Amino acid sequence: MAGLNNLKIKEDYYNMPSLSRLQSFYSDLEPQALIKAMVRDEFDGKIAAFSSFGSYSALLLSMVAEADKDIDVLFLETGKHFKETLEYVELLKKELGLKNIKMLTPDPKMLKNADPNGDLWKHNTNRCCWIRKVDPLARAIEEAGYEALITGRRRYQTSDRKDLEKIELDEDGRFKINPFALWDKDKIKEEFEKRGLPQHPLVEKGYPSIGCEPCTKEVRPGEDERSGRWAHTVDMEGKKKTECGIHIPSAETTDWSV
Repeated sequence: MAGLNNLKIKEDYYNMPSLSRLQSFYSDLEPQALIKAMVRDEFDGKIAAFSSFGSYSALLLSMVAEADKDIDVLFLETGKHFKETLEYVELLKKELGLKNIKMLTPDPKMLKNADPNGDLWKHNTNRCCWIRKVDPLARAIEEAGYEALITGRRRYQTSDRKDLEKIELDEDGRFKINPFALWDKDKIKEEFEKRGLPQHPLVEKGYPSIGCEPCTKEVRPGEDERSGRWAHTVDMEGKKKTECGIHIPSAETTDWSV
C-alpha cells in the first residue's frame, strides 16, 4: 500500500503543475523555450499572455505567437490610452498573426458612478487604476479560468521587481510566467532588434515605459525607464506610485476599490 501511495505522489508531482516542479524543470530555460513549454505542455488551453502593448512588448508577443497564435492575449483597454498605443495593438496583431487579443474594459456602471467626468486619475490614482485595470483583469481571469499568465516583467525595471523569478505563484494560486525576468536592457534590445520587430512609436519620442496618457510623461536621459509613469503622484511619505496594482497582492489593493 505504501508503495502505491508513493507512486501516486510521484505521478501527481510529474503530471500536475506545482511551483517547485515547474521551477526545477524549467527555470533554466531561455524565454522562447520556457514559453513553449508552458503553452504547449503545462497549461495547454489554460494560459494567457498579458501585455500592455508598450515598449518592447512585441518581443514577448512574437515568442508567444511562435508558440501558439491562438493563445488569448489580454490587453487592458482603460479608455485612457494614447492613440498610438491602440494603433500599435492593431499593428502587432497583423504583424505577428495574433488571433485572440482580448480587450478588457472597465465595468460601465462602476465607471459612471466613480469617474463620471473622467478625471479620477487626478485625485485618486489608485482607485482609477483599480476600476480601469485591476478589476477588469480579475474578472477576465475568473471568467476564463486561466491557471497561468505570461508577462513581460523584468527585474531591472523597478526596485519592486528586483527579486522577480521566471516562474511564480500568486496568492490566488495562479502561476505567473516571466520569461525575461533575468534579462537586462541590452539583452532585451539586442533580441528585439535581431527579430526586426516594430517599436511603439512613442519610444523614440522619449517614452520608454508607456501607460495611460494622463499618467505618463517623457523620461529624461539617465532616469529610470518607469520614472515617467504616475509622475504626478507622491504620497505623504514622499513615495511615488510605481505599480498599477495588477502585479501586487490583492490585499494591498483592497482599499483602492472604495
